[in-house]
Amino acid sequence: MVSYIFYGWWDWRFLSLIIFSSVVDFVLGQRIELAQERAYNEDRGFKAKHLLYLSLFVNLGLLGVFKYYDFFITEFIAAFGGLGVELHTSTLRIILPVGISFYTFQTLSYTIDVYRKKLPAVYDWTVFFAYVSFFPQLVAGPIERATQLIPQFKKPRYFDYDQAKDGMRQILWGLFKKMVIADNCAQIVDSVFNNFETQDTGMLALGAVLFAFQIYCDFSGYSDIAIGTARLFGFKLMRNFSYPYFARDIAEFWRRWHISLSTWFRDYVYIPIGGSRVNSKAKLIRNIFIIFLVSGFWHGANWTFVAWGFLHALYFLPSILRGNNRKNLDTIAQNRALPTLKELGQMLFTFALVCIAWIFFRAESIGDAFDYLTRMATNLNFNPRPFRKNIFLLLGIVIFISVEWLQRRKAHGFEFDEMKLPQIARSTIYLVTALAILLFSVSGGNGFIYFQF
Repeated sequence: MVSYIFYGWWDWRFLSLIIFSSVVDFVLGQRIELAQERAYNEDRGFKAKHLLYLSLFVNLGLLGVFKYYDFFITEFIAAFGGLGVELHTSTLRIILPVGISFYTFQTLSYTIDVYRKKLPAVYDWTVFFAYVSFFPQLVAGPIERATQLIPQFKKPRYFDYDQAKDGMRQILWGLFKKMVIADNCAQIVDSVFNNFETQDTGMLALGAVLFAFQIYCDFSGYSDIAIGTARLFGFKLMRNFSYPYFARDIAEFWRRWHISLSTWFRDYVYIPIGGSRVNSKAKLIRNIFIIFLVSGFWHGANWTFVAWGFLHALYFLPSILRGNNRKNLDTIAQNRALPTLKELGQMLFTFALVCIAWIFFRAESIGDAFDYLTRMATNLNFNPRPFRKNIFLLLGIVIFISVEWLQRRKAHGFEFDEMKLPQIARSTIYLVTALAILLFSVSGGNGFIYFQF
C-alpha cells in the first residue's frame, strides 16, 4: 500500500495504469500455469503461449501508447509532408507516466518466466502487487526479475543490523554521486549543449566528458540509493552498475552498464532470436543491431536514442565477429594498484567511444549531434578559463574516480572492510561526504535523468 501511495504522490491518475498492468499479469500468470498443467496432447502449451502473447500485447501496448504514440504520429505526418501531402492528424500530447518503462519490463519478466517454468505462478496478490510496486526501485530500476524478488517477499522479514549499515553507506555514496557530481555537471552540460554553436573545441570536449559523468553518477546514484534503501528492509536488489568507465572494451562496458536492462534484453530478446549461436555472420550482425536499436529506442521516442544504440552496435561488432567479446571478464588490475599502460590506453579509448555516443544521447536532434561533433573537430581553439572556473568540480570528479578505482573489487564505493579500515577513518569519510553534499549540492537540485524514461 505504501508503495502505491509513493507512486500516486506524483500523479494519482497514473495509479490506474500500474494497477491495471499488475492485475492483468497476476491473472495471466495463473492462467498460463493452469493451461500448461492441463495440456497433455501434442498441442501442449498452445493456449499458454497465446496467454503469454496477451500479456505482451497489453504491456507493450500500454508502453507504446504512452511513450511512443505522439512520436510515431508526428513522424507519420512529417513523412507525408515531405511528399507534399499535408495531414492534420493531431497528437494526444500524452504525459509519460514515470517508471512505466521499468515496471512494464518487470511484470513481463514474471509472465515470461512463468511460461518458461522458471518459477510458479503467484496466487497471493499482496506478494505480486508488492513485487511490481516495490518503491525503492519502482520508478528507475534496477529492473528486478520475478525469480529474484518474488521469493524474498514470501520470506519472513528480520532486521539485520550489518545489512542495514551497509545499506546506509550505499545510500550516502549514491547521494554524493547524484548531488555533488551529477547535479553540478548538469549545469555546465546544459550550458554547453544549449549553446554548442558558440563553443570551442575544449569546451565542447569538456561538455561531452561531463555529460558522461553526469548520466553515470545520476543513474548509478539512484541505483545505489534504491539498493541501499531496499537493504534497510531486508531485500537484496540486483547490482545495476559495476564501474563501467574502467571497461577495456565496449563488450565489457555493457557488462558493467545498466546491468538489469542489458541482461533483460539479453535473456528475453537477444537469446530468443538466436543470439550469437546462429549459422551465419549476417544473422549475428542482424541480432546485434536488433538488440542495440531496441535498447536505444527503449530510452525514449527520439531518433537520437536510436542513433546512440546504432553507434554502440557498430562499436560492438568487431569484438563479437572476432569472438573475443568475453576476453575481459576479470576486474582490471586485479592484483595491482595501477593499470598497465596498455590497460590505461584501452580504458581511455573505450571511454572516448562512449563519450561520442553520449553526444547523440544528449543532443536534441541527430543534426545537432553531428554539428556538435563537427564543431568540436574543427573549431580548434582552447580557452582554459572555464576549466579554472570549475576546478572544484573537476577535483571532485578526480576524487570520485579515485574512490571507484580503489573500490573496484567491491559492490559500491563505500563498502569497507572494517577489519582493515579503522572506525575513526570510516567515520571521517562519512562526515566529509555528508559535508560535501551540504556544501556543494545545487540549490533546487535536478530530477533524476532516468525518470523521463
